[in-house]
Amino acid sequence: MVQTSTVYPVTLSIDYPDRKLNRLTTFFRAFMVIPIFIILGLLAGAAFNWQGDGANYQYAAGGLVFLPLVLMLLFRRKYPRWWFDWNLAIIKFTTRVSAYFMLLRDEYPSTDEEQAVHIDIPYPNAKEDLNRWLPLVKWIMAIPHYIVLCFLGIAACVVVIIAWFAILFTGRYPQSLFDFVVGVFRWSLRVEVYALVLTTDRYPPFRLSD
Repeated sequence: MVQTSTVYPVTLSIDYPDRKLNRLTTFFRAFMVIPIFIILGLLAGAAFNWQGDGANYQYAAGGLVFLPLVLMLLFRRKYPRWWFDWNLAIIKFTTRVSAYFMLLRDEYPSTDEEQAVHIDIPYPNAKEDLNRWLPLVKWIMAIPHYIVLCFLGIAACVVVIIAWFAILFTGRYPQSLFDFVVGVFRWSLRVEVYALVLTTDRYPPFRLSD
């Protein structure tokens, strides 16, 4: 009897900082993150702008290759490797910056090194693994997730505020709060990969765990 794996083909983990965190950089985190936010914003916003016939066409979603990828899968059933590598690099960089901003780590985000944020997204075989028509509707099918993630995002912001005070007074990020925020990151990543990165047709599960 064939058993279906419950492990989703996108994984994210962030090493728990089992040590005293830097209270000073935690206190000023909203200011400390500004330079790397500017770099991320310039990278994501400008990478796929193309000026032609007097109009500005945005071919990306948050810096991700999206619309050209939809057309490539629809008409050619191909997923160019360099587009995948770009999307993966943007996701990893964005997640490192987000993890720093949400106080999950206190080392400054690297633009290229993995650091303590581990993400695995398998490169797909477009002809065998992906339905050519689904990219047209995945963003609609993911609407229930968007609704849930809206509430989870609010809860995560509240948790981070609580964690901010906890770190200032104790130097540590309570692990239960840490695991919740990482779980929200994980859920959001699965939806992003399904609806925008388009590397899997498997519908994301409604859960925070792997």
